[in-house]
Amino acid sequence: MMKIKVKKKILAKNEDFAAANQKFFKKKNILCINMISSPGSGKTTILEKTAKALKNKINIAVIEGDLYTKLDAERIRATGLEAVQIETKGACHLTAEQITNSLHKFDTDNLDIIVIENIGNLVCPSDFDLGETVRVVVLSVAEGDDKCKKYPNSFAQADVLLINKTDLARYLDFNVKMVRKDVLKLNKDLKIFEISAKTTAGMEKWFKWLKKAIR
Repeated sequence: MMKIKVKKKILAKNEDFAAANQKFFKKKNILCINMISSPGSGKTTILEKTAKALKNKINIAVIEGDLYTKLDAERIRATGLEAVQIETKGACHLTAEQITNSLHKFDTDNLDIIVIENIGNLVCPSDFDLGETVRVVVLSVAEGDDKCKKYPNSFAQADVLLINKTDLARYLDFNVKMVRKDVLKLNKDLKIFEISAKTTAGMEKWFKWLKKAIR
């Protein structure tokens, strides 16, 4: 059997761009949030409500990742925020190089926060560092309460968990207490907010965390 020596890490290029992005955000004093979730968890709606609540208090821009279409970027721009759309044409995650290439499209000297809305996927995005400051995972109650057991890496690497669509909880078999217990076993420092982006219930705590994080 022939042995093949691997002398360079497969993700080395991505790590180089991620490190450069991290230095850039630190230099510019920008909080960069990498937002990850399954498709349909409500990431874009959360960002719309966040934009409407904070756009006159905090300068926010959004990098939207999708397989196809510019629909989410258009939704964000409708709130008054700047948004850049990255269409991956089928790739299941964003890369740090794509983020680097998007940054020059913003006036970064006047930004407090850049949110990267990653591709809807709980697998691939968790393996790619984008140079973000913090990582936020969104879990909707409609997805079921076993996601953190099935996709532990996404939750173990997160700084914040937003449990969204809590307005639907009474109609669904979703055990919030169990989810809290399970995720805190994976990540004892994880900050958890129970929210409904549709009704804005619980969103004020998320806004408060954001304002504190940029300080």
